[in-house]
Amino acid sequence: MAALAAAIREYEGRISHYFRYEVVEIRGRRLTPGADTARIADEESRELQARVPAGLELVALDEDGERWSSERLADYLGELATLGKPGAAFVIGGPAGLSKALCRTADRVLCLSSFTLPHELARLVLVEQIYRAGTIQRSEPYHRGG
Repeated sequence: MAALAAAIREYEGRISHYFRYEVVEIRGRRLTPGADTARIADEESRELQARVPAGLELVALDEDGERWSSERLADYLGELATLGKPGAAFVIGGPAGLSKALCRTADRVLCLSSFTLPHELARLVLVEQIYRAGTIQRSEPYHRGG
């Protein structure tokens, strides 16, 4: 997991060239055999939602969410800026996922992958895509490997 953590830090550092970026984490609950995953998801989701600063659009990452291209994410982040909105808070659940209630109240629900991803890998995919969105907005070559 050290390699994933290093890659996450690398992209988080790169993001700061394009967007104001802050990470807020909560202490997740450990899943044990027979655990009430719905209750755990509800508790964690309430705690996450309480930590989202007022004014930010809430974007839940869930397997049942919309599937966007990198270009669509770049357009969305650009639209927020154009409309003078303070930005978006992307929320990733733990092993129990996000609650259905949080997904219903979110401004957007996006799917990173049809595969189930461990939290750290989902976070890496997300930060890489946010970085990519910044490069797309500035027509930099990263997006197409140029």
